[in-house]
Amino acid sequence: MVKKAAHTGKLISFEGSEGSGKTSQIARLAERLQRMGRDVVTVREPGGTEIGEQIRNIIVHNSKGDEMCPETELLLFAAARAQLVREAILPALVRGAIVLSDRYLDSSTVYQGIGRNLAPDPVNQINRFAVGNVMPDLTIVIDVPTKVGLARIHQRASDLPDRMERQNIDFYNKIREGYLVLAKGMPGRFVVVDGRKSEAATEKSIWEAVKSRITG
Repeated sequence: MVKKAAHTGKLISFEGSEGSGKTSQIARLAERLQRMGRDVVTVREPGGTEIGEQIRNIIVHNSKGDEMCPETELLLFAAARAQLVREAILPALVRGAIVLSDRYLDSSTVYQGIGRNLAPDPVNQINRFAVGNVMPDLTIVIDVPTKVGLARIHQRASDLPDRMERQNIDFYNKIREGYLVLAKGMPGRFVVVDGRKSEAATEKSIWEAVKSRITG
């Protein structure tokens, strides 16, 4: 368990289904904050540490990945997250940085809990064991219709879709609905942003949600 450490930093997590535009928006927000003179750290899940990146390769690129059972997937994500919190996120928060995380524990709640049909109690217990007391100050869900997200994945000119991007449309529909239900249940932490808008308009909506959380 991570001991509750006094810190002045802020943890902002970004969630959403594949193709929602999280990575682009994190880069835009990081640049804005850095222009303001803020100390900004960006991390991604799974990954963000040497150990985490090796786990990421197992989860998304391993040739036997399609044989992975949901319980194994959950525990691998949790292992990468535990390392990320202790090695990167918590030290940054203690020094007063703003940490922008491309996914965090809510991804496991939705992807493994809802998407893979794992029971919520063990998922929640494993999540909290991995992160301890390091919870987001704000979680931004970039919401796009499933077909829009899938079209964006297919339009990418770089690599072929990874294992997490190759699921069927029913899986992605469950993921989208899961995030919306989660956000509705925790309005104090979650903000849902319409990701169908232009990148600039989406950035503006995100900034409206962020700016009041980073003052003081």
